[in-house]
Amino acid sequence: MANDKDRKESGARSHPEAEADVNSPGYRGRVFEIVRRIPQGRVMTYGQIAELLGEGYTARTVGFVMHSADDSVPWQRVINAQGACSTGRVILPPDLQQRMLEAEGVLFDARGRCDLARYRWTPEEYATDDDHDSEQPSLFGD
Repeated sequence: MANDKDRKESGARSHPEAEADVNSPGYRGRVFEIVRRIPQGRVMTYGQIAELLGEGYTARTVGFVMHSADDSVPWQRVINAQGACSTGRVILPPDLQQRMLEAEGVLFDARGRCDLARYRWTPEEYATDDDHDSEQPSLFGD
């Protein structure tokens, strides 16, 4: 295993994900705290959560943390940036997450994507004016 001196000499960069302690209770706790607040019938994306939590959090690390969520965490409400479920390869049955969200009223299209403009939730303390303007103005003056 290379030490810091070896990395510097070889020009290798350390990865922020490698530096983050995703297994620490504090790291996981911050993710779970936000996820527990997502209202029924609403979703957040892995990247959105990472952005809100700041340095040391990435969409990938949030996803990693979500794999260890217990029943007190509504894990199904965290989806990918395309509005689709990403748990099909790790959860059985593969469509469980989508079915759970549909039971909460989240609608998915034929490609398995929900409308993020409609269903994405942002905690009040992070909301911007853009978050409240969910309706797109018509190009035709309607």
